[in-house]
Amino acid sequence: MTISKGDRLPSTTFTQMTENGPEAVLSDEYFAGKTVAIFSVPGAFTPTCSAKHLPGFIDKSEALQAKGVDEIACTAVNDAFVMGAWGKSAGAEGKVTMLADGNGDFAQAVGLIMDGSKFGLGQRGQRFSMIVKDGVVAELNVEAPGDFKVSSAEHMLEQL
Repeated sequence: MTISKGDRLPSTTFTQMTENGPEAVLSDEYFAGKTVAIFSVPGAFTPTCSAKHLPGFIDKSEALQAKGVDEIACTAVNDAFVMGAWGKSAGAEGKVTMLADGNGDFAQAVGLIMDGSKFGLGQRGQRFSMIVKDGVVAELNVEAPGDFKVSSAEHMLEQL
C-alpha cells in the first residue's frame, strides 16, 4: 500500500557516506523533531535526476529553509558510495543530504517502487517528493511515469 498524507513514515534504515565511510541512518531518528523535504529519484547520475531534480533542490535549498525546512534529503536505490560521489559531483554538500536506499527498503516500505527492468535498472524508487514533519507525511508528490513536475523543488516551495 502506498503511503499517504498524514501517515507516519515506516521505520527503515538508509546509508550515508561520511568521511569515515558508509554509516547507517535510522529513519525514526532522522525525521524526529524536524521538517524534512525528501525527494526520491530513480537513480543517481541519470539524465533528469542529474540535470534537473537534484540541482533544483540544491539551488532552492536556502528558499526551502526560509520556509521552515530543517533539512533536505535525496534518496535513491543506489549504494552509499554512488550517492556520496553523486552528491560531491553535484555540489550538494551542506545543502542536500544524500541517503542511499541500497536495497530499496524505504521505497518498498512507502509503496513507491517502480520496475525499471526493461531499462536495465531493476527495482527502483519512483520519482517523488515529500514534506515530512516529525516523521509524518505532510505533503506527498508522486510523479506519473516519465514526468518531472510535482516532485520538483519549485513545486514544493509552493506547498510551504
